[in-house]
Amino acid sequence: MAEAASGAVAQSFLTVQVGDERFALPASDVAEVIRPPTVTLVPLGPSSLLGVANLRGAVMPVVSLHRLLGGEAGPSSNARVVVIDRGAPVGLMIDRVASLGETGADGGTGAPAQTIDLDALLAKDFGRSIRRVQHRQVQAVTDGQDRTAAEQSQVALVCFVVAGQDFALPLTSVREVVALPDGVAVVPQTDSVMLGVTSLRGQLLPLVSLRALLGLRVGGQGGDRSRVVVARIGNGFVGLAIDGMKEILRLPSSAIDPVPAILTRGDAEAQIQGICRLEGGRRLVSVLSTDHLFRDQALMEQITSQTGKNHDMATVDGPSTGDEQFIVFQLGGEEYGLPIGSVDEVVRVPDTLTRLPKAPAFIEGVMNLRGRVVPVIDQRRRFKLDGQGERRRERIVVVRIDQMQAGFVVDTVSEVLNIPQNQLRPTPDLAADGSQVIDRIANIEVEGRMILLLDPRELLDRAEKDLLAAMGESDPERPAS
Repeated sequence: MAEAASGAVAQSFLTVQVGDERFALPASDVAEVIRPPTVTLVPLGPSSLLGVANLRGAVMPVVSLHRLLGGEAGPSSNARVVVIDRGAPVGLMIDRVASLGETGADGGTGAPAQTIDLDALLAKDFGRSIRRVQHRQVQAVTDGQDRTAAEQSQVALVCFVVAGQDFALPLTSVREVVALPDGVAVVPQTDSVMLGVTSLRGQLLPLVSLRALLGLRVGGQGGDRSRVVVARIGNGFVGLAIDGMKEILRLPSSAIDPVPAILTRGDAEAQIQGICRLEGGRRLVSVLSTDHLFRDQALMEQITSQTGKNHDMATVDGPSTGDEQFIVFQLGGEEYGLPIGSVDEVVRVPDTLTRLPKAPAFIEGVMNLRGRVVPVIDQRRRFKLDGQGERRRERIVVVRIDQMQAGFVVDTVSEVLNIPQNQLRPTPDLAADGSQVIDRIANIEVEGRMILLLDPRELLDRAEKDLLAAMGESDPERPAS
């Protein structure tokens, strides 16, 4: 009986060091021990949540055991992450691994090691929330469909700069906007406008210089702001190299004037289908026609020969039904995304904003967006991020769902990204309590990227609630509800 009792008590433990203390974790809970991975910070999460990381395609929250226990984590050259299995992987950051064996709770060295209830410890910071992932995925799609007939008659444009001039393409013609790739294979005996062929997530894409195509001065391309607009041309997709992305606009068709007849003669015929008037006519944007962008039949045949080799990208229907389009922007060095259907516009920050009396600090003010008054929110402050962005590169992402609308100031808008469904992951339950605005996570392993995808409805709901709460706190005469 004594031997049986002893056998029941003895089990395998992993003993870890956290500060000056040692803790014993049941080995049956431990999936593996790895070096600290690169983590993506999750805003508004508990202080013990260091971020999320990629673990062989799975999105794994990484939690500091130091902070879970009420301490403050310090740097350690021997730090490791203990991956425990809770239906999905959870990483525990510890200072070092002490031992592994059938040691009970003494760590195998005679030094006392405490056993801990991991589930109870995690529940203190993270609770036991139930994510509504399926609902949100459906909602993100339907939000873009809840537009009035007047809104649907508007034209959505992707605006960019080429050789110091502003141009645009209809959003319906744009598959995505991505960074200019480093590796481009030059195709011999091709037209001078052809930069070559590149691979975009494993798919072949012909790359064309829009500068050369439009007959503008050549040179200056390849900087850190250079982008590629993946546009539908004929029966395939072509990458148009541009100098930088600027905005996404939704304008009434009346704001786009036809090109003056004198400009539509000769070689320039039909390349520009309209001219958009902005800022009271002080700024003009030339809207390009994808149907007539390539006048040279020989060049079109070269491009067709390249896109014809890739049936996945060259499909007339464009992205597969499982793909989703997102506006990707940066805040504090991390990448975030919003469903393109929920984004009204992406505009530059005005020189002046009208301040609101008694407004909380995160409200920058209001701006006039073609007759609409839109509140502007500093998203850095709402996410409690340090520092501030570079003002000349900051943009306002205008989000609308139903009758709610607000502009969110972000550091920069970098891409319009088409993400396949198999790269979208639900936000781990562990990260949900303090950061429900993070709807899903795009885990793009081939590029080593992890993009936090925001729930636009939650983002607006929180903005409205925070604003009302802050305004209420600033008004001492406001009656209690």
